[in-house]
Amino acid sequence: MAPKRKRAATVASPKKASKDLTKLDTLFNAYKDKGSEEDVIGPDGVEKLCRDLKVDPSQREVLLLAWKMGAKRMGYFSRQEFRDGLSDLGAITIAQLRKVLPRLPLEVQDSAALDEFHRFAFSFCLTEPGQKIIDSEMAAQMLPLVLPEGRFVPQFCTFLTEQKDYKKVNADQWANFLRFSREVKADLSNCEDNPAWPLLLDNFVEYLRQHDEAAT
Repeated sequence: MAPKRKRAATVASPKKASKDLTKLDTLFNAYKDKGSEEDVIGPDGVEKLCRDLKVDPSQREVLLLAWKMGAKRMGYFSRQEFRDGLSDLGAITIAQLRKVLPRLPLEVQDSAALDEFHRFAFSFCLTEPGQKIIDSEMAAQMLPLVLPEGRFVPQFCTFLTEQKDYKKVNADQWANFLRFSREVKADLSNCEDNPAWPLLLDNFVEYLRQHDEAAT
């Protein structure tokens, strides 16, 4: 029996691509900040978009959507970011976007994609030019969205808000927490296997051990 021939990948015609782009621009314009000189959807437009999508702006899916758009600023989507993100998702209407949103968490089940999303979330929190660190409280708010099922996430967020030594979190500390949550066992029995954890994480381990002792 002869093997079946694979269908050639379909490529959108220039005419269809142009039509889709026009639809995306029309959709963008419905949420665009009319009072701004910038060609952006601002905070008010993002809230309206979320209402139409029937999601809360604080939901993980909205952060994942910003990641798919490659958004550079929290609370803002540029026209190009909006075009690129929705084109990548294959959505040119609100109904289509509402349908694909629940699938976004599945994309970051892949470890490489989660690494990328985790890095994006840190940079997304950098709101000022030249900023390289984020507030500890902001990190504690963002981590549960990025790693809702990550090991140590609730304890680490509590630690960040209670401790007084670190007011800020840098990119290295942020990245190393992801490694820590993946590699260190729940009972901390192997946390000494890597002696190069940032001091912030060493302090976190001490915090956990002190709380375990107090509970026994």
